[in-house]
Formats: sequence, structure tokens, C-alpha cells
Amino acid sequence: MTRSTHTLILDQGPLDVTVDLHGRQGRPFLLLHGGGGPQTVAPFAGLLAEQRQARVFSPVHPGFDGTARPGWLTDVTTLAQVYAQLLDAFDLRDVAVVGNSIGGWIAAELATLGSDRISSVTLVNAVGIHVPGHPIADTFGLTPVELSRLSFHDPSKFRFDPSALSEAQRAVMATNRATLQVYSGPHAMADPTLAERLAKVAHPTLVAWGASDQVVDADYGRAYAQAVPGAEFRLLPGTGHMPQSETPGQLLPVVWDFADAHATSRPRP
Repeated sequence: MTRSTHTLILDQGPLDVTVDLHGRQGRPFLLLHGGGGPQTVAPFAGLLAEQRQARVFSPVHPGFDGTARPGWLTDVTTLAQVYAQLLDAFDLRDVAVVGNSIGGWIAAELATLGSDRISSVTLVNAVGIHVPGHPIADTFGLTPVELSRLSFHDPSKFRFDPSALSEAQRAVMATNRATLQVYSGPHAMADPTLAERLAKVAHPTLVAWGASDQVVDADYGRAYAQAVPGAEFRLLPGTGHMPQSETPGQLLPVVWDFADAHATSRPRP
């Protein structure tokens, strides 16, 4: 894995975006992390690059892991515009976009922009829409242990001891949570306008969902798929809110096969 920082110039001003890259050749993937930070997707990015012919670009959302977030960057819609420009800056084409949780929301917003650089979109236990009767769990008031119980099919495999963290790690976690609250906006981790805008998405879209997710349940995921014309829905058994962490071996062929089926070109050998 290599990490680099790139300066983008947007209408609002300059922005430094840190990007982790796994793999040096093959199909380009844009992998967008959730509220737990880039470490929640890094092992999966490495696995994808090792087991398939893939280059996986995984940006650190500005404000996470000690990166700077300018005052004008406060919502997911603008963050999606940032990543659309990032694809332009890298001159990437035939990109498979994959996002988990709030990263899935960003991926959905990116899909609404209609970039011709994108060949497919996979939303993994995404948030971002309102589904009556299926609220998104309010995770900000939960302890790490409580959040783990909602997030994993088998929380015992992901035991977390906050007392083992260093002061620096505690500071990063606190900053990440504060950044997530900014991006989540005033509507409980959703945008009331998104579902309507998803009706215009033309990219092939897959909604993949951990069946044991108690942060956003499977019926929420089905409603997400119904909002996107022609979208497929895939239920993933024995896994929760972060399949890329809990059951990466199950998620990997789902992500790869969908991206490969909708690619407009073949990766070079």
C-alpha cells in the first residue's frame, strides 16, 4: 500500500485529499470507507488487489485520521463532488465505485452526478436515505461495545477494549466521530432529497447487505435498491454492517463479479 496526498482546486477553494493505493495494475476501484475510518476498508482493499487484477484507490475522507477538513466541506453531496474531481485528476476510467455505510452514501451521491468515468456502483450497507419504519440507529451515543453489538453478526470476534488505546488513538477516534457528525448532517445520517435523485441514476448498481446488520436493516437495503432504476439487491448471510471486515471472503467475489460484468474494458494482463 502506498499513501499520497493530492491537492484539488474546487470552486470553494483548494483541498488536500489523502489516498491509499493498493495494487499497481488492473481494474480501478474507488473504495469509500465508513464512519470507522480508513482502517475499516484497508484490509479489504489489500485483499482485492492481491486476489484480483485490481488497483484500489481508497481516499481518506477529509477530517478523518488527522487529515484537514476545510470549513466549507460539511456535507456528503460536496464530498461526492470532490471525489468526482479526484477521478478526473487521476484520469481514471471504467471505475467501479464501492462504498460502505456513509461511504455508500457518498457512492450513491457520486452516482447521481453521472460521471462517464464510472462503470458501476456497489453500495454495501449504505446509509443516506429515509425509509419509513426502518430508521438508522443513532450510533453517536453508543459505547464502542454497544456499537459492536449492532454492527457484527458475531461481536465476540470483534471485542474492543477502549482502555487499551493510547492517548493519540483516543484523539483520532474522537476527531473521526466529530467529523462523521459533521458529514451526517441535520437529518440523522440521511438526505431527504437523495431517494428522488437516485431515480435518475444510470450506472449499473448493486446493493449488497449484511443480513445481520442492526444499524440499518435489510429492508432498508431493499428500499435503497428499489430507489435506483434496475439496481440489484444481494443479501449476505452471516455478516453485519461491515461485510468487508467481518466476511471479506464472501464480499470479495460479489464486488468483483459485479464490477467485471459491467466493465467497458478488460484489464491489461
